Amino acid sequence: MASQKDRLTQFRALHGKGEFLVLPNSWDAASARMAEEAGAKALASSSAAVAWCHGYPDGEGMPRDVVLTSVREITRVTTLPLTVDSEAGYSSNLREVAAHVMTLIDMGVAGINIEDGTEPASLLADKIRAIKMAAKEKGADIFINARADVYLKNLVPDDKKLAEIISRGKLYREAGADGFFAPAVNGIAHVREIVSAVDLPVNILFMRATPSLSELKAAGVRRVSVGALIGRAAYGYAVHATKLLLDEGKPDAIFATSNDCPDFNKLFG
Repeated sequence: MASQKDRLTQFRALHGKGEFLVLPNSWDAASARMAEEAGAKALASSSAAVAWCHGYPDGEGMPRDVVLTSVREITRVTTLPLTVDSEAGYSSNLREVAAHVMTLIDMGVAGINIEDGTEPASLLADKIRAIKMAAKEKGADIFINARADVYLKNLVPDDKKLAEIISRGKLYREAGADGFFAPAVNGIAHVREIVSAVDLPVNILFMRATPSLSELKAAGVRRVSVGALIGRAAYGYAVHATKLLLDEGKPDAIFATSNDCPDFNKLFG
């Protein structure tokens, strides 16, 4: 079985110049194995979808042991590099954040997402430094994808968003981040400017208003993820099929895609 160091090396290579990594975010062992069978080169968890399938709302209200359980379930069934959506690290305490990430390293995780949210950018920079220092002390490392929520959470007026997100990207790079996640940046001109200004592999969140994958690749983006969208699609279709069955007595929707389900007994056997 590949070591955490091997998976990290593989994951870094997928972010190299000229690379374009598309991550269909997973939330459990089945969705992760499904993504691998479909051809994914690496796996990414969605904190929102993980929270929902365990009965918690999106946000940092999900206990860390639930996060670790989901990671354990995924790493048990796949050898692909995994990056874990770690929200804001589940704490403002630098030692607690670093300790959580060290546990992920011990579990074989290759990367994390960690976000600033509505907290000061300087706090996320400090968290990145604390994680890198703790990893270095144990002779390890992990790919940190630093998420700036300037656009996603409308942290500043529209005319200041581009300058603010570029400033944060540079700050996180100086702190030791390996990648820069700029969710909800949907204008291709702004995407190009961020890619040009921030000397890190840039990650864009695919949304309805997002430019096409080919446009993003041409703009220099090296990573695209979909967050909770695949989880939402799965649950959305389940709701549709369930309502048709209960309200109209029609199982048509159930049979429409059931044959597309992988043979999980074989995959997990």
